Amino acid sequence: MTSGMDVIRGDLEAIASRAADDLRMLDGSRVLVTGGAGFLMSYLVETLAIRGLHVVVIDNFTTAHRGRLSHLMGQPNVELRDQDASTLELAEPFDVIVHGASIASPVAYRQMPLRTLEVNALGTWALLRACAARPPRSFVLLSTSEVYGDPDPAHVPTPESYPGCASFTGPRACYDESKRFAETLSLTYFRTYGTPVRIVRPFNVYGPGLRRDDGRVVPSLVDAAQREQDLVLHSDGTPRRSFCYVSDFIVSLLRVIARGADGEAYNVGDDREEISMRDLAERIRRVTRAPGRVIVRESDDPDYLVDNPQRRCPDLAKLRALGGAMPCVSIEDGLGRYARWLAAEDPAPSQPVRTQAP
Repeated sequence: MTSGMDVIRGDLEAIASRAADDLRMLDGSRVLVTGGAGFLMSYLVETLAIRGLHVVVIDNFTTAHRGRLSHLMGQPNVELRDQDASTLELAEPFDVIVHGASIASPVAYRQMPLRTLEVNALGTWALLRACAARPPRSFVLLSTSEVYGDPDPAHVPTPESYPGCASFTGPRACYDESKRFAETLSLTYFRTYGTPVRIVRPFNVYGPGLRRDDGRVVPSLVDAAQREQDLVLHSDGTPRRSFCYVSDFIVSLLRVIARGADGEAYNVGDDREEISMRDLAERIRRVTRAPGRVIVRESDDPDYLVDNPQRRCPDLAKLRALGGAMPCVSIEDGLGRYARWLAAEDPAPSQPVRTQAP
């Protein structure tokens, strides 16, 4: 029987092979990763650790699982520090800093709006201050595609130059606006002090590590499928997204870390398919062979659809210009891998999880 770690090991092997040239450029680096026990950054930490780089992981486990990196703790090249990125002070220099600490699930950040503002805004400022005296070779800020808000259809696929159409007062603003501020702050440090900032904007990344109670649409629908329940959509099913499997994301992230230009932002995602929420649900139902129907039901949360983007698809021209491997995992393969991991590592409880959010 396949274990959850078997799925992740397969992903890590694929990342190491596809990103071999970029990883070679990082050999010998000392790397700081904030939010390193979380969904995306844990994959990065494992990839760098296997390569033999010295990795310092910062996480205070607000949303991350404490056991996610426990298998690395005996390795001399990995340090895990239980610290808050919002008040971080650094006593030593690093060659590469990747600031990935954040509260990314819409369900979670709406429950913790002030904490979300704190880590995105103050955490970024603390890190930029901390490395001002001894700048790294690269400082990579993990932002979000949510900085674009609900883009005009004429700007989908959305390029990095699009200024965004986001609410700064709505229920999602604690996340969207603090990420926009973090980008402004980072680029101001670049223009003022020459801090080698590079910004990555992930587009709807999914895969092993997203717990079934995360609240986003993929884990919520896979959870329902594995319970043999109906797959419930809380919109009319027409909003569209381009979903990116986590190994594809990490390969492109490593390309930006190794070869990206300072002072630039890069969309990172999968531009091959933009699918509706209804199509996503149907594909999950087919991949998992779930007996339930796909149905529409109004959310109990009156703010559920407020400021919800209708479309989200990246323009990857800037990323392609860096060369290297591009997304190759199909959504069916990615959903299958995620479902196998979820079934093995996070067995379905008897009660439903929290409301989904795309």
